[in-house]
Amino acid sequence: MNFLAHAYLSFGQEEVLVGNFAADFIKGKDLQRFAVGIQIGILLHREIDTFTDSHPLVKAAQSYLRPRFRHYSSVISDIFFDHYLAKNWSSYSEIPLETFADNTYLILDKHLPELPEKFAEMFFWMKAQNWLVNYRNPEGIQRTLNGLTKRATFDSKMNESTDVLREKDGEFEVIFFAFFEDLETFARAKLTELTHSHGRH
Repeated sequence: MNFLAHAYLSFGQEEVLVGNFAADFIKGKDLQRFAVGIQIGILLHREIDTFTDSHPLVKAAQSYLRPRFRHYSSVISDIFFDHYLAKNWSSYSEIPLETFADNTYLILDKHLPELPEKFAEMFFWMKAQNWLVNYRNPEGIQRTLNGLTKRATFDSKMNESTDVLREKDGEFEVIFFAFFEDLETFARAKLTELTHSHGRH
C-alpha cells in the first residue's frame, strides 16, 4: 500500500504512524534506535506490505497492469489503491481528508529530526504538493506517476498507467473495496499483536 493507506492503518496512534509512514526509508538494522511505538509502526508497515503482496485480489488488480508494466505493476497498484481510499475517504473516516492530511504532516514534522534524510527530502515535496489529499484526483495520481517515472532506473512508462486506470476504473474500485476490508481487519489484529509482544498494553 502507499502513504495514505499506511497513515490510515496506524489507527490514530502517533508513534505507530511515524514508523508505518517512514518504514521504507528505515533499514532493518536501524530498527532498535527508535522508540518502541515507532518500531511497532515499522513492523506493522512490513506486515501490511507482505499481506498486500500475497493477496489474490491485489494480484487480480495487477493482472490488468502486468502485461504492459511488468514488475512495476505492484508500485502502480499501490498508488491506485491510495486513489480509491482518498476518493472514498468519507466511507472510512469521519475526519475530513484535508484535516487528516494536515494532522499527519504535523506529526511527521515533529518527528522529522529522528528520521532519515532521504525521508525528509521526499516529505518536503509531499507536504508542498499535498500528496495525501491530491491522491483523490486523477491529476494528483498522474503527477505522482510522472515523478516515479522520472526517478525509475529503467524506462518504466508508469506515467502511462493512468490509461489503464481510466479504462478499468470500475473493476479497480470493486477490487479495492473488497481488498481494503480484508486489509483493515488484518492490520487492526496485527497492531494489537505487535503491541502486546512489545510489552505495551
